[in-house]
Amino acid sequence: MRLVVKIAGALLERDEDVQALARQIAELARAGHELLVVHGGGKIFTATLARMGITSRFVSGLRVTDRETRDAAVMVFAGLLNKKLAGAISLAGQPAVGISATDAACFLAEPMQLEDSGGALGFVGYLTEVNVDFLRSLWREGIVPVASCMGLGADGELYNINADHMAAAAAEFVRADRLIFLTDVAGVLDGEKVLRAVRGAEIEDLIRRNKVSGGMILKLEAAKRALAGGVAEVRIVGGTQPRALAAAVGSITVVIITHRLNTVLAADHLVCLEEGRVTAEGAPRDLLSKAGGPQHLFPEKIPPHIAMADSGWHAASVHPLWGTDAGLPFSSEQRIHKA
Repeated sequence: MRLVVKIAGALLERDEDVQALARQIAELARAGHELLVVHGGGKIFTATLARMGITSRFVSGLRVTDRETRDAAVMVFAGLLNKKLAGAISLAGQPAVGISATDAACFLAEPMQLEDSGGALGFVGYLTEVNVDFLRSLWREGIVPVASCMGLGADGELYNINADHMAAAAAEFVRADRLIFLTDVAGVLDGEKVLRAVRGAEIEDLIRRNKVSGGMILKLEAAKRALAGGVAEVRIVGGTQPRALAAAVGSITVVIITHRLNTVLAADHLVCLEEGRVTAEGAPRDLLSKAGGPQHLFPEKIPPHIAMADSGWHAASVHPLWGTDAGLPFSSEQRIHKA
């Protein structure tokens, strides 16, 4: 699955949050998912500007960016935060590289003009093109690209892009299967209630009735754009919850397989157990091809096998999705380990 994951800047403030997200990203990449990670960092950027004596000003939720502010943005977004996140993913066991707009001209932009701002946004842009071939070259080598929210203009200038808008546009350009926003709140809230699902047509109504505000408006508008651009699904989830990213991918799943070939092929990662011992693991089609077919991979004499769509299967809870007569030697409270 091709995924664009946008990480809120607030989730990059604590090292433990960064490391937890990095582990999940690494697990998903090892499972074969192609990930483009886009990160924000607005709060950290604002604090940095304050230390530099630069006042932040916003118009329609967008930061007015003069040249001095833009140069600081390159330092914070393409420098400190970008390298911190890419390094954490690499240390979690999956090679990652921090990229910015100038690297292989991977993200192109044009200046943004708002009617009510009098053209005074400065170096603020919107994404116009993505070098997908460059990203594919990284994915083929198993490298996770981590992108800062900057775009390269035709004039050679770098433009600050709202990270939510950039993630949505990038998801459209790379034809992502899913766009995931990891936020520092529980999700899209109606009062204190988390909305389980929001239709594209309902977004304007939520904004009009002031049910959402601030940064969530930008996320919902970005989500609407992504859906209109062909992205099949957008998920907005609280990134501080344990394994929030893995859950948003829908990969924490365990099912028992007998000879249900369609269920086997639907898994991202297949683990075959015999008497509690791992006998084979890998991509379902690869295993079936090597084994010569399901009748060899799943012989009648072997107890039920497990197809697990979870790159972090070695630390995932076993969910009780089977019948009581499955004969599985694990309870729903136990965990499977690779040892």
